[in-house]
Amino acid sequence: MFFKDKVAIVTGGTRGIGRAIVLMLAAEGADVAFSYLKSTQEAEGLKQEIKKIGRKSLALQIDVRDFEKAKELVEKTKHSLGGLDILVNNAGITRDKALMMMAKEEWQEVIDTNLSGVFNVTRNAIVTLLKQKRGDIVNITSVSGISGMGRQTNYAASKAGIIGFSKSLAKEVAPYNIRVNCLAPGFIETDMIAGLRQDYKEKLKQEIPLGRFGRVEDVTGAVKFLLSDAAGFITGQTIVIDGGLFIQ
Repeated sequence: MFFKDKVAIVTGGTRGIGRAIVLMLAAEGADVAFSYLKSTQEAEGLKQEIKKIGRKSLALQIDVRDFEKAKELVEKTKHSLGGLDILVNNAGITRDKALMMMAKEEWQEVIDTNLSGVFNVTRNAIVTLLKQKRGDIVNITSVSGISGMGRQTNYAASKAGIIGFSKSLAKEVAPYNIRVNCLAPGFIETDMIAGLRQDYKEKLKQEIPLGRFGRVEDVTGAVKFLLSDAAGFITGQTIVIDGGLFIQ
C-alpha cells in the first residue's frame, strides 16, 4: 500500500474526481477526511464504502470559502484521525458565461471557491505540515488555467491562480520536506461530461489525439504517483491529463 496509515484531506470529495481520489487513498491504506457542500446522501454512502475497505473516514459539510470552516476541517481531521500527511484541494465550481454577460457575483463565487478555497484550507493545514517537516499537497487545477477556454474567464483565472499559488508555495516549503504539485485535467468522464449532447461529445473526442475522454482512474493514477515516494524529487509542477488536447 502506497499510503498505509497516513491521514489525508480531500476537499469536494463526494462526487466525480474527488470521490475517486478519496476511494483511491483509502484503498492504498490512508484514513481520509473529505469535505462536501450539499451532497449529504453521497457523503454517507462514501463513508460506508471506506468502512468496507477497512479504513477510517471523516465527512464534514463545509464551504471552503469560509476560512474558519476550513480551519475546522483541518482541526477535526487531526483530532479524529490522528494527524495530517496529505492534502488534495479538489473543491471547485463553474459558472460559465461570456464576460460581457457575467455578473460580478458569478465572477466572485468562482474565485472565492476555486482559488480562495485553496488558500483557506492550505493556510490552515500548512502549519501542521511545517511543524512535522513533512507532507504532500496536490492541487487540482484545469487545462483551462493553462490554455484558456472561451466563456470561462472566471474559471480559467481561478485555475491559473492555483498554478501560481502552487509554484510559489512549493519553493517556500521545500526546505521543510513538503512537496506541492498540480494536476490539470482536460475532459474527464464525470457528471459534467455526461450532461453534454452526444453530437457535441463526439466532436470533442475528434479533437483529442488519444480519441477518448479521460477516466477518473487516469486522474487518480497521477494523484497516486505525485503523492508517492516515486515522485519524491518532483515539486512545483503541473501534470496535464488531457489526452493530448492542449499539447504545447
